[in-house]
Amino acid sequence: MARAIMLQGTGSDVGKTVLVAGLCRAAKKRGLKVRPFKPQNMSNNAAVADIPGDNNHGGGEIGRAQWLQAIACGVPPSVHMNPVLLKPQTDVGAQVIVQGKVFGEARARDYQALKGRLMDAVLESWGKVGEGADLVIVEGAGSPAEINLRSRDIANMGFATRADVPVVLVGDIDRGGVIASVAGTHLILPEEDRRMIVGYLINKFRGDVSLFDDGIKAIEKFTDWRCFGVVPWLKAAARLPSEDSVVLERLASGEARALKVAVPMLGRIANFDDLDPLKAEPQVEVVFVPPGKKLPADAGLVVIPGSKSTIGDLLKLRENGWDRDLAAHRKRGGHVVGICGGFQMLGRMVRDPDGIEGSVTEAEGLGLLDVETVMEPEKTVRNVTARSVPFDLPLEGYEIHLGRTTGPDTRRPSAIINGAEDGAISADGKVIGTYMHGLFGADGFRGKFLESLGIKGGGLDYRAEVERALDEVAAELETHLDCDAIFSLAR
Repeated sequence: MARAIMLQGTGSDVGKTVLVAGLCRAAKKRGLKVRPFKPQNMSNNAAVADIPGDNNHGGGEIGRAQWLQAIACGVPPSVHMNPVLLKPQTDVGAQVIVQGKVFGEARARDYQALKGRLMDAVLESWGKVGEGADLVIVEGAGSPAEINLRSRDIANMGFATRADVPVVLVGDIDRGGVIASVAGTHLILPEEDRRMIVGYLINKFRGDVSLFDDGIKAIEKFTDWRCFGVVPWLKAAARLPSEDSVVLERLASGEARALKVAVPMLGRIANFDDLDPLKAEPQVEVVFVPPGKKLPADAGLVVIPGSKSTIGDLLKLRENGWDRDLAAHRKRGGHVVGICGGFQMLGRMVRDPDGIEGSVTEAEGLGLLDVETVMEPEKTVRNVTARSVPFDLPLEGYEIHLGRTTGPDTRRPSAIINGAEDGAISADGKVIGTYMHGLFGADGFRGKFLESLGIKGGGLDYRAEVERALDEVAAELETHLDCDAIFSLAR
C-alpha cells in the first residue's frame, strides 16, 4: 500500500480541495507517483471517470474536485478516487453514488444509518487507489469536529483511524476565529482521533504572514501541534474549477467587458464550471445572478446551467421572475444557451411520470425551444467526443443526465455526439440547447461562438491555463509550507 497523508479542515470550505491539488502537483514534480482520494464528497459538480473492468458502462461519476486533483497528478481520473458522492436533490435528501454508479437516494437521517455499509466500498476503493502509487493525498469532508456524527463517520476520522492515515488539520484565517477553531478542534476530539493529527496549517492569509507569529505560538500552547506553514491567499486558485456551489455566493461581476454573460444561480445548480472557460476570456464578464435579483438587461448571452432537480429549479426560476427576464432578453435579440437541465428547461414541457425527481411530475417549460423532455430511469454517464453542427468544429466533454428530449427543434441539432444528433437550435439560431457539458472548453469552438456574438475570442488554451494555475499553486505551497515534512510524515 502506498504511503498516505490526509488533509482535514476545521470546517467546510477552508480550501482543502485546492491544497490537495497543489500538493499533488508538488509531489508529481518531485517524481512521485501520486494519487488523490476523497472517501465521501457532497457536490453537484460531477465529472465522468472510467469504471475499470466495466466495458458495458459509459463511465462513473466522481466529484469534480477529484477530477481536478487527478489532473494535478497527471493520471486519468478513477471512480475509486471518490467512492461515495452525494448529489443533493432537496434540502434534506440526496442521490447516493457509490464507486461511480447510482446506489439510491437517501434523506439525511437515513444516510447516517447507511454509512456503515458504505465504509466497505470506501476501504475497497482505498486499496485500489494505492496500487502502484508512491503517495496518496486524502481530502476530508466537512470537519472532524462534528463529533455528533463521529460514530458513523466515513469521511474524516472514521476513515483516518480505520486506514491509519496521519492527518494535517487546515484552518481558514479568512473567515476569522482560526485560533479558536484549531484549538477548539483539539479540545473536543476524543484522544483516539486527536493522536492522528500530526500538525496543522493556516490557509488564505492576506498580508504580512509574520503578523501571525504570535497566533502560531498561541495554537502551540493550546495544542502542542506543529505548524507546517501559513499559506497566503492563492490568486491562481480562481483559475481552477470550483468544487461546490458554496463559492457562488462570493462571485461578483468584475469589470465591465465587451460581452456580459448572465447565469441564474439555480437552487440545485450542477456543473457550473462549464462557465469557467468563458470567465477566462479577456473580453467576457460572467455574472452569476442570485435569487431575488433580475437578470441584467445588458447581458448579451444568458446561460441556463445544469441542474440536479430540473423541475424544482424550473419552478423556482419562475418564482424569481427569471422567465420574464428571459422573455425580455429574447425580445432584445439576446442569445440563450441551455446545458443539460438548462436545455430541458428551455423546452415547452418537462414530464417526470415516475416521480424520479420528486412529487411534482410535470412543469411547463420556458418555451424558447420547441421540444419536450420526459425523465427516464436510466442515467446517461459518459465522456464524449463530438462536433459542433453550426460551426463544424470538434468538441470534447461529457454527459451526466436523465431524460430524453424530442420535438421539431431537435431537427436542428447543436452537436453530433458519438455519431448521434444532440440538442436543438431555435429557428433564428439564437437559442441553443445541449446535453453536453464542457463544450466551452473546446478552444476553437469557443472562439467561433464568441465571434458569432460579435466578440473577439479564442487564442486561449484553457486546459493549458488550468495546468499553469496548478503549477503556480504548487510553487506557492513549496514556498510557504514545509512540504518535505508533510510528505515525510505520510505512512
